[in-house]
Amino acid sequence: MDDSSGYYLTRLLLQRGLGLVYLIAFLVVVNQFRPLCGEHGLLPAPEYMREVPFRDSPSIFYLFPRDTFFTLFGWAGVALSLLAVTGFSERYGSILSMSVWFLLWLIYLSFVTVGQTFYGFGWESILLESGFLAIFLGDARTEPQEIVIWLFRWVLFRIMFGAGLIKLRGDPCWRDYSCLFYHFETQPMPNPLSWYFHWLPRPLLRGGVLYNHFAEVVAPFFYVAPQPLAAAAGISVLIFQGILIVSGNFSWLSFLTLVIAFSTFDDGFLGKVIHLVPPELASPQVWQVGGVWALLLLVAFLSVKPVMNLFSGEQLMNANFDSLHLVNTYGAFGSITRERYEIVIEGTDDTVTTPHTRWKEYGFKGKPGDPAATPAQIAPYHLRLDWLMWFAAMPSPYLDRWFIRLLQRLLEGDEATLSLLKENPFPHAPPRQIRALHYRYRFSTPQEKRRTGLLWQRQLARIYFPAVSLTDPTFRSIMEEVE
Repeated sequence: MDDSSGYYLTRLLLQRGLGLVYLIAFLVVVNQFRPLCGEHGLLPAPEYMREVPFRDSPSIFYLFPRDTFFTLFGWAGVALSLLAVTGFSERYGSILSMSVWFLLWLIYLSFVTVGQTFYGFGWESILLESGFLAIFLGDARTEPQEIVIWLFRWVLFRIMFGAGLIKLRGDPCWRDYSCLFYHFETQPMPNPLSWYFHWLPRPLLRGGVLYNHFAEVVAPFFYVAPQPLAAAAGISVLIFQGILIVSGNFSWLSFLTLVIAFSTFDDGFLGKVIHLVPPELASPQVWQVGGVWALLLLVAFLSVKPVMNLFSGEQLMNANFDSLHLVNTYGAFGSITRERYEIVIEGTDDTVTTPHTRWKEYGFKGKPGDPAATPAQIAPYHLRLDWLMWFAAMPSPYLDRWFIRLLQRLLEGDEATLSLLKENPFPHAPPRQIRALHYRYRFSTPQEKRRTGLLWQRQLARIYFPAVSLTDPTFRSIMEEVE
């Protein structure tokens, strides 16, 4: 193999990076799937599987719709991820390598397809699509097949170019370069540096939008250019995603996109920074070459609808066109929220509320609550409930079914549900009543922050959900409707 143009180091970074993202994803499964989608979760997967046929949501859990198996397969995913991260999966031949990566894809697909809205994020499909490609990357003793590397670039192209097109077609603030005046304050989950990014000089923020358009609309066409142009385009992705990582919490979206961007580099480029001499590699066997060509034909066939969507005037933001999530369409932030609203859940020990009732606020691990608290750095971990709370706070005439169940579980003092929160203000006994308030949040100005010490300023907008108890007839009727 010609070390200057091969992909041994490229494959190494792709496999280790994807293994790490899988590990994070399965740790989220182990910690959160049961309270969110378990047998007694906010959106129980067993109920969903009774209503939706297997062909629409293929999952091994149609055979095992129990919490015991959700936990068992979650830990199996953790174990398999560790094999991928450490390289054990590639050390002992192609069969073991392909088996590990196939099982990672199959098990995670099984959680995503029955996870409903809690698993309805674009990065789930990105992980499944790139994880499926990883099955064909090959073991440590076999020369990587260039076709697979280029298929990773095709994934990267759809991630970045799809996001760029949906912005140019969407909110006018992307065209007048003002979107970043609002984004850092209103993004789903700010991080410790978001406040500082929000108050950057406006010419610099306008420049950030211009760079966004370059990275998402122009640079993607150079992923398929000869080196060093392809590597330069890949570096633009690293810079772009790096800015997203330090300015907000986007689960593993940016980290995974960084990993996929390594496909734009070859060993000639990576060898300058990674001083690792590739071993002597064997040529792929006939069945491996045939498998990769079959993969190419499958991806080409399944790409028709995503490409049509990409160039459609009614472009979907994140969507999959096959139930196995093999080739998907991506996009992000086609519109930017101008004002931030948050739902604050409070409980009380009083059986009858009065103007003097003392309400205690439930704290969440990631989403804003206490105006004085600095947002936490969560990513690449994913707090699924916190993200859904951001969506629920948007104006809508409907209440989500999971939100009603959340209030019910808090009134019951359910330990599994409480594990999703940062703190329980009722450690000894659950509250007698609970309510939800709708607040308008904004970042404090630098002057306000110096004077008050508060990162956020908030103002009550309305009652989101009135005070109720488990014995409240109206609330009992609502609970029966969502069961």
